[in-house]
Amino acid sequence: MTVLDSRALNRATLARQLLLDRAGLPVLDAVAHLCGLQAQEPQEPFVGLWSRLRAFDPAVLSNLLVRRSVVRTHLMRRTVHLVTADDVLAWRGRHDAMLRQRVLGNYRRELGGTDLDELAAAGRAVMADGEPRSMTELARTLAGRWPEPGPRALGEMLVAALVPMAQLPPRGLWRTRAGVRNLPLSSWLGREIDPPADDGADPVGQALVRRYLAAFGPAASADLRAWCGLAGLPAAVAAIREELVAFRDERGRELLDLPGAPRPDPGTPAPVRFLPAFDNAILGYHNRGRIIDDAHRGLSVAGERVVLVDGRVAATWNLGAGTVVVTPLRRLSHADRADVAEEGRELALFLSENDSDRVRVAASPD
Repeated sequence: MTVLDSRALNRATLARQLLLDRAGLPVLDAVAHLCGLQAQEPQEPFVGLWSRLRAFDPAVLSNLLVRRSVVRTHLMRRTVHLVTADDVLAWRGRHDAMLRQRVLGNYRRELGGTDLDELAAAGRAVMADGEPRSMTELARTLAGRWPEPGPRALGEMLVAALVPMAQLPPRGLWRTRAGVRNLPLSSWLGREIDPPADDGADPVGQALVRRYLAAFGPAASADLRAWCGLAGLPAAVAAIREELVAFRDERGRELLDLPGAPRPDPGTPAPVRFLPAFDNAILGYHNRGRIIDDAHRGLSVAGERVVLVDGRVAATWNLGAGTVVVTPLRRLSHADRADVAEEGRELALFLSENDSDRVRVAASPD
């Protein structure tokens, strides 16, 4: 079985994540290809798509949100994702049990005696009036009936798990600050969520495996689980295994992939790329060593924005006073610093709508 080293996996990841060459895809197709973008920080998906698409216009993504072609919702790993309407309707039912368990993981003591099906029915009844509500407003409406858990536990269980919700615009629009207002997905999209298969098959799980590998492969089963948070996908993997090809990584783990998916030569040059907080390219794996050193792994869950140099995390970045500020994590060559500064200028222009191209690259650590 062919062994893929970390550099080969790195280049495959960059290609699948549209980070090796900016793609000419329409924005909606890019969101679909990436299986959504993590979006609890509302402006971060705009940076993620700017780094991946040629001539990305942020107004296009805002329009897709307003037109209800994409939606912000709790999905993979119980985190807020920006996904296409078609995908959330197809996938949301498959995530129900995981979402409940993840919320219970935080609030098991508070919610231990609560009949969750009864709570879900009550939440749906309140939201049936078509009035958008914040999590707190919904929880307070039901707190008289369920006083013991408290509004925080009630609200998170209702909004993140029991009642599939869309976070409505203006939340998530370009350069817009707005609080979260929720409406049931079926009301917002005008379509019901797809029900589970009656025959015990798992076509949604099988589709998720294929889609994940197209955007993240080659990958191990543990990587797939880390991406979506679902524990029940081994049967889906087994059902389509004959469609897949297998490799090993340097640790001996089996990696699965789609046979025709791109796996570039490890020597392929990789351009500098600025990634947003919680980017898919890092969080989509259990073993993140293909793109980030173990010493810096904590950055990926701390919400740090990072810079890729030669395909690997080499710096963090932030925006302050209209300036993109880059802080190297290792020594950068003169050429690398120049490339980082040039890409940083382009990012500054994008974020400021051509008002500023200021970038500052701090000194490299000793």
